[in-house]
Amino acid sequence: MVDSGHGRRRRRRSPVVSPVLRPRLWAALLGAIAAAVLATPVYADPAPPAAVPDSGARPTVTGTLQLPPGTSGTTPPTTGVPGGNLGNGPLASQIYAAETQVGTLGENLLQVRQKRTEAQTQLTTADRELKLARDALAQAQVTADQAAADAFKAAAALPSAEFAEELDGLSRLQRITRGEKVEGSTTAATGELARAQAAEQAAYQAYTTAEAQLRGVATEFSTGETALRTAETKLLTLRKNNEAQLLQLERQQEASEQQLGAQYLDGQSANGLTAHPRALAAVRYALAQLGDPYVWAAEGPDRFDCSGLMWAAYRSKGADYFDLPRVSRDQYYATRGRTVSRNALLPGDLLFFASGSSWTTIHHVAMYIGNGKMVQAPTTGDVVKISTVSWSRLYAATRVIGAVPTPPTTPRPPTTPTPTPSTTPKPTGSPKPTGSPKPTGSPTPTGSTTPTPTGSPTTSPTPSTDPSPSETPDTTPSTSPTPSSSASNSPSPSRSSETSGSPSASGSKSPSSIG
Repeated sequence: MVDSGHGRRRRRRSPVVSPVLRPRLWAALLGAIAAAVLATPVYADPAPPAAVPDSGARPTVTGTLQLPPGTSGTTPPTTGVPGGNLGNGPLASQIYAAETQVGTLGENLLQVRQKRTEAQTQLTTADRELKLARDALAQAQVTADQAAADAFKAAAALPSAEFAEELDGLSRLQRITRGEKVEGSTTAATGELARAQAAEQAAYQAYTTAEAQLRGVATEFSTGETALRTAETKLLTLRKNNEAQLLQLERQQEASEQQLGAQYLDGQSANGLTAHPRALAAVRYALAQLGDPYVWAAEGPDRFDCSGLMWAAYRSKGADYFDLPRVSRDQYYATRGRTVSRNALLPGDLLFFASGSSWTTIHHVAMYIGNGKMVQAPTTGDVVKISTVSWSRLYAATRVIGAVPTPPTTPRPPTTPTPTPSTTPKPTGSPKPTGSPKPTGSPTPTGSTTPTPTGSPTTSPTPSTDPSPSETPDTTPSTSPTPSSSASNSPSPSRSSETSGSPSASGSKSPSSIG
């Protein structure tokens, strides 16, 4: 820095870059950035293959499917016909579809039949009302005609002198002469006739409406009945042509449903309740119909459809329940306030099966009888029978008559076993008391082994000191030899007079003194 003449220090300026170069620098910088961005690799879509890739070979089954521990191997519940998962093959699918179609068409036709019955009742009522209205109209017409004739006669007749003198009579005569209506019976009859005509027109309109409704319902019923018969024929043909395979599928289904229902039976809890006696009466009635054929719309006494069996069972003697509707879906709707869980079923509960998730698709009903079983009238070509509950197809269960508390079980006092007279074995193999050795059986001093001195010393045998009692008392004299103290070498046998087998204490004789 150089000081100026004014004593001020000058500051050295930095070299100034020409502004002309700045655009070039910016262009270079932007170009470098663009080059870096363009240098980043871009992953493009793969080119389409020239040919269809090899799909490979399907894996072959080498064993059963191993599920992780704790994983249930049962199939999730599905809706449909009772019978459950018979299989996933085409035959099973066809049977399911055919049975579902028959059940659905049958339930729909039952409802149409009810509509037809109601329409017929309405038409009958309308016809009766129309006849009454026409009779009333005819009577009103007669009354009006009679009133008009009387009025005409009265108008044509000349008034009497007394009548002419009255002002009121003269005024009436003037009105008749002018053709005006005269108040009195003629006006009342005319009003009654008008009312009768209006009533007849209303009755006729109601009759024509009921008649048209009945014609429409009758046509709907005829169409539905034709469709049902066609579906039933198809189902029967399908079953007949595959009877052997169907039996095998039904056995598989039975085992599958039993396995699935075990979880509900194992954890079954009725919360201290038992089936109402009236519900049990309905169960007894249904079981009494085993073997009766299934016929659509039948209500007994020897043939039934599914809902007809339930309807008749609860109307039977002992059950006496008359509020259960006739059609299965209506039966569910009427009892939907008493829905029962699967692990709390009691005999008499109704089991409903549907083809969808709505109660309006219900097409079959059965009755629970306990232990995972149900009684039902299954479908066309079958009979009333007992089956395993189709848990996999169950839509809902309801209770018609409420359960009652289980009566307490009074503990019974322990029963003392009645002594049974036992045969005491006879003591033939054991010694009797009389067979015990008598005290006389022991040797006494007379049985001493010391010989009496004689002229020649002899050896006398020693009597036995261990008498053995006989097994049974014998009155026969003992033949066992009694030891003798004779000096001879051969003891002489002697018979004992005792009844005991023991040797007598005096059974030994003194040695002989013969030399």
